[in-house]
Amino acid sequence: MMKFKLFHRVFLILLFSQPTALSAKSATPTSPVKTELPPNIVFLMTDDQRWDTIGSYGSKDAITPNVDKLAAQGVSFDNAYHAVAICMPSRTTMFTGRYFSDHRVGFTYPYKRTLPAQEFAQSYPALMQDAGYRTGFIGKFGVRLETLPETVAEHFDFYAGISTTSKKGPHFPKSDKKLAHIYRKDRNPKERTLIKGDAMIRFLETQPKGRPFSLSVSFDAVKNDRDTDMYGPHVELFKDKKMQIPDNWVEGKNERLPKVLDYSRSTYLHMKRTSTPELYQTLARRFAVQSYSVDDQVRRLLAKLEEMDVLDNTIIIYTSDNGRYHGSRGLYDKAIQYDEAIKQPLIIFDGRATKENQGHRIDAMVSSADIAPTILSLAGLDIPAVMKGYDLVPLMNGNQDMTKWRDGVLTENFFIQELVRTRGKNVEAMNDDVVKNNRSYRSRGIRTKQYQYFEYFEHTPVVEELYELANDPDEQNNLVSDPNYKSTLAEMRKKAAKLYAEVLQ
Repeated sequence: MMKFKLFHRVFLILLFSQPTALSAKSATPTSPVKTELPPNIVFLMTDDQRWDTIGSYGSKDAITPNVDKLAAQGVSFDNAYHAVAICMPSRTTMFTGRYFSDHRVGFTYPYKRTLPAQEFAQSYPALMQDAGYRTGFIGKFGVRLETLPETVAEHFDFYAGISTTSKKGPHFPKSDKKLAHIYRKDRNPKERTLIKGDAMIRFLETQPKGRPFSLSVSFDAVKNDRDTDMYGPHVELFKDKKMQIPDNWVEGKNERLPKVLDYSRSTYLHMKRTSTPELYQTLARRFAVQSYSVDDQVRRLLAKLEEMDVLDNTIIIYTSDNGRYHGSRGLYDKAIQYDEAIKQPLIIFDGRATKENQGHRIDAMVSSADIAPTILSLAGLDIPAVMKGYDLVPLMNGNQDMTKWRDGVLTENFFIQELVRTRGKNVEAMNDDVVKNNRSYRSRGIRTKQYQYFEYFEHTPVVEELYELANDPDEQNNLVSDPNYKSTLAEMRKKAAKLYAEVLQ
């Protein structure tokens, strides 16, 4: 970090002592110091976008040419997994590089902390701002964060978003008339994704030359299952399209699921939203429309960066906060630890890469907790010890000793629907009742390339699931009771417990 801070101080001296601002391209051989800027970083996050609904990850229904372009010219991770597959804790993990059981920022007791400002100070946006980056955030913030002193906007140089803490927004500088026009109240709410794109372009229009930037854009799409975010011209592209149905989609209720999941909202929402072919087709088209709308903002981003002549020094990271079932295995929502929810789309485009280093796919086991340390590493900054995720840069440049890389990732779910609305109630007693009467579906486990294992650890007796993925990619055959997998089960239990203990160190 000190190296970059020194660069920033020297650069400012040069900037204000020259008649015109220096840039990496304008530096001359006689310049007293090297003036190449650290890379700009743009972090794009969608909401509830399942990994296999993107063209470059194999979808035949999606129209995502610009995200696919990022993949073709960048690096795609084929074994990336959400450490937690529900929005608030997942977003907190990606900001901080910490696992859910560590930061404990979620929706329900006892995992319902507000992230203290001093802990956010160790997040990637705060550390990059400290190092001289101009930081921006646009869209759904999605983290319960202690404010300084009024809104989340205090934590960023440029903020145009809705804060989970205040429930107010969007917040943006009222002096910026163009931004005020973008967020005008009479604008069609179905343009919500386009509004995020407009604010993204506005951030870039206001970016001072000669200073690196870190911009995070968090879209509400593709979450919405109603008409919101359904931009009319994009709806027409999918109006009559018959969407492919996953092999493990279940019509009606799935009686093969563990009974403890009867208490999960994923089960009853499936009955309401995806349990018939007609319902499935309607929602699948809506998700595809929203994916296309997001993809079009990626197109705008790439064009603007090229216009600014900074694309070749900009890194773009594309991911989602979690997956979603869409009716697969008779579930609708997220959080539960099957692949439809926990598998993560993760693409990193680096404009500095040569053609020989573009279009790679990496199959190492990667966690969403790795994103924050990787962003800091890409910026040339130190990674604080509080971050438990790994730096992905050695994987990307081919220098990683794979004998020292993890063989599995920790996954956790501590969400309980019954405990969401508890204001004024004895939540501790409610939680005790949920656990005592076996209604808790809190779970944790490990995902390796070969196996998926997790346990509903508050159930009596503990309910476990084990799947061998090469023979059972749709996770239909639970091997927990199979005597042939007794030693495998013991090994996976041990590995999961080790990972969990490491998180809490």
